[in-house]
Amino acid sequence: MRAYFASSIGAACTAALVLPALAPQASAASRVPDAPGSTQSLPLVPLPGQERSAGGAAAVRGLPQRETRPFSLLGVVWEDPDSELHASVQVRTRATSSGEWSQWQDVENHDAEHAPDPGSPERAAGTVRGATAPLWVGASDAVAVRVRPEPAPGAPRSATPPLPGGLRLELVDPGDGLSEVSRPGGPRQGGPHSEVPQPGSPVMPAPVMPAPVMPAPVMPVPVMPAPVMPVPVMPAPVMPAPPNPALLNPRPERPEIPVPGEGLYEEPPGTVLDPALAASLTPESAAASAVNAGLAPLGADAILPMTKAETEAQAMAYGFTQPYVGPRPGIVTRKGWGADEALREKQFVYTTTVRAAFVHHTATGNRFTCAQSASVLRSIYRYHVESSGWRDIGYNFAVDKCGNIYEGRAGGVVKPVLGAHTRGFNANSMGIALLGTYSSTAPPRAAVDAIAKLTAWKLGLFGGDPMSTTHLTSGGGNRYAKGAKAKLNVISGHRDGFPTDCPGALLYGRLGTVRTVAARLQGR
Repeated sequence: MRAYFASSIGAACTAALVLPALAPQASAASRVPDAPGSTQSLPLVPLPGQERSAGGAAAVRGLPQRETRPFSLLGVVWEDPDSELHASVQVRTRATSSGEWSQWQDVENHDAEHAPDPGSPERAAGTVRGATAPLWVGASDAVAVRVRPEPAPGAPRSATPPLPGGLRLELVDPGDGLSEVSRPGGPRQGGPHSEVPQPGSPVMPAPVMPAPVMPAPVMPVPVMPAPVMPVPVMPAPVMPAPPNPALLNPRPERPEIPVPGEGLYEEPPGTVLDPALAASLTPESAAASAVNAGLAPLGADAILPMTKAETEAQAMAYGFTQPYVGPRPGIVTRKGWGADEALREKQFVYTTTVRAAFVHHTATGNRFTCAQSASVLRSIYRYHVESSGWRDIGYNFAVDKCGNIYEGRAGGVVKPVLGAHTRGFNANSMGIALLGTYSSTAPPRAAVDAIAKLTAWKLGLFGGDPMSTTHLTSGGGNRYAKGAKAKLNVISGHRDGFPTDCPGALLYGRLGTVRTVAARLQGR
């Protein structure tokens, strides 16, 4: 694993998981065959009969229609992250459920702006690759792709550069998000994919297996029955959780899909550790959960929301003394959305503070429901780590179209975790990604409100005024020279720091509302 100068928080766990390897297939090799979910990596080849660019310097590369193992998200990567892909990238996929092929879909190919900072240990580790944005296509079992070279903006067709070396198509299966110990019926050797019920989600996913949506807890058999003693991350006293669990976020006024029931988070709050649950956690899972000690029990699927008064009392107990802090929103933890903690780097890397929040969209398209958000997030996580070569998912938080908030990069939701979301401005900032593409699609009101709630709370902990500006030092590779002091809004869009469409024109246009609502929630 790569070495970093960083703080590391460990947690003891005596359970060790032995995961079964997936059966090898001739079509492609999975980089992590023994973990829930997988990544198939297919080299792109010259397509016979396809035109070359003017001058014959650059051939079209891709793959003709071929069957694959199941996948739901895809993207294209190449070896040199400093090489820009000047090309149109299009894909067709075959739906597992119907057997029908999609039309050609465009993949966003300019994604270098979402990356570790130049010169950072993460960037210098030698594993980072160039990559397109990931595209969610839903459950599929066959694919075709074409990458057609194009000239750089403003350049003549005759100046079309060659494609970067090592082009590969990455096909990501998000898995079901359950560890092998906790999966009902034991290890899953194959079969249909199921979704993880999301605490607080307005929509509970329809089960694939013949079981109720909210099944009775399964008591996993620990490999080693010794109880796990969590390592406290913050020694300050733990404030009691609200006595009555509530929705993590209100239902949207105009839900995008039917809402069966109220979507209540049903695990009662408390600090008593369930030995069976603890024994089912891997050391990496226990560590990722322990950094949120005091906010939720070890292994909790969600951090429950608090009132403004409760939030301020807890913030003071932890040494945050800022006068304007918004109410803590409900947050689905990494365990809640099914993160495979074995994928990421083991250490947690922090920056000094949080002066600004950069708002993004994931550019994955919008062909998914709120009930599939956890699967989309697991896919992005795997794509960032296995395909792009990052140490963890790049974003600090994610928000879905129904307004549910998800913990992103591991390290603790109240801590200034160093992300890889806004190239050159990752230090002293946080990145919030709204799942989907919002260049021509308006973001739902519930999602905009959730971004406001999250920024009111997290920025408030560090004294951030949502209506104000701040200064960040550029790490280079963006709109500003390395070392330059950039004046930015405390709540900025990605395009404010880098020449990009992100977070999409229609989401960017709602940032004024986000600032106003966040300031009001802080009591300003």
